[in-house]
Amino acid sequence: MAAWLGLWGSYHCFTAVSLSLVIVLVHGVDNAIYSFNIGHEVKRNQVKNCDFFQGSWVFDNSFNPLYDSSSCPFIGGGFDCQKNGRPDQNYLKYRWQPHGCDLPRFNGIDFLEKHRNKKILFVGDSLSNNMWRSLICMLHSAVPNSDYTFGSRGSLSTFSLPEYGVSVNWLKNGFLVDMGYEKIGKVLKLDSISAGSQWLGADVLIFNSYHWWTHSGRLQTWDYFRFGHKTVKEMDHMEAYKIAMTTWGNWVDKNIDTSKTRVFFQGVAAVHLNAKEWNDPNHKDCSEQTEPLKGSTYPGPGVPGEAILKSILSKMAKPAYLLDITLLTQLRKDGHPSIYAGGGPKFIDCSHWCLAGVPDTWNQLLYAALLQK
Repeated sequence: MAAWLGLWGSYHCFTAVSLSLVIVLVHGVDNAIYSFNIGHEVKRNQVKNCDFFQGSWVFDNSFNPLYDSSSCPFIGGGFDCQKNGRPDQNYLKYRWQPHGCDLPRFNGIDFLEKHRNKKILFVGDSLSNNMWRSLICMLHSAVPNSDYTFGSRGSLSTFSLPEYGVSVNWLKNGFLVDMGYEKIGKVLKLDSISAGSQWLGADVLIFNSYHWWTHSGRLQTWDYFRFGHKTVKEMDHMEAYKIAMTTWGNWVDKNIDTSKTRVFFQGVAAVHLNAKEWNDPNHKDCSEQTEPLKGSTYPGPGVPGEAILKSILSKMAKPAYLLDITLLTQLRKDGHPSIYAGGGPKFIDCSHWCLAGVPDTWNQLLYAALLQK
């Protein structure tokens, strides 16, 4: 199963396999551009003052996704729920409605013009991959006849549109801090970042780290924690996360010139592994879920990493912009691949998200945040 998941950046594995660089120059398919009718046109001052992250999901039959999954060649098998046989489509008809304001609709051409000759880099785990693939599908749909390059080498996946000089890349790095391979085993170094040089030079950075920290047992990808001169077999995973994200925050403050580089943190996406959290006695998890939770509150427990992350960001000298997606993902129990992840009916994915789907809203929020500048 791990080998299958590796195709689309599973967070079950932490590997950096050196692959030959594969770059394909492709002329865009002459397909119809899907309507950009997410949200509504809004005035810039409304965008500036809007809290986009408090709201609810609204069913809108006139709402169309920004791309058709069958026309995007970048989705990857695990996220393509329609190709994998998902029979319902209403989950594609919900739009995120913030309280008291509207989201600006995503305009792919405007996004590209604003980032002409710019480098955008996602750094994180498979949820980062989920968001990255969503964005490049959205951009490809906006300019379907533009040539593009798409490839991978080791832990770096690349996409570019030469017409605009824009590159949108994803660097797989689920912990952000270092993983060392020593005689005793794999050591997670909570106070060390040696890979940061790979993050320099980007005009927009979108970091993400959380889900790998929650793993235990056979899903855990490290053997020891190290902090300073202390090496331990086990410690509270959220305490380790707090130390590591503090290390990351200090690295950003020291190394990133925020007058030249916009820094975002993707935020903590919810999982739906226990239907009891939303008071559903008829299901075990996200399987067979076809609609979001109504309203603006999640009846289940909070996500521990959310409070930790917000605390760390608030203490940064140069705070990253938090794309606070926790609530809007908590409400979308219907947005996961579940049994339509391509791994057969016994493999149920309640952590990642269908494309098209919820991650498109994350990128709409990214676009809105860039407009707020």
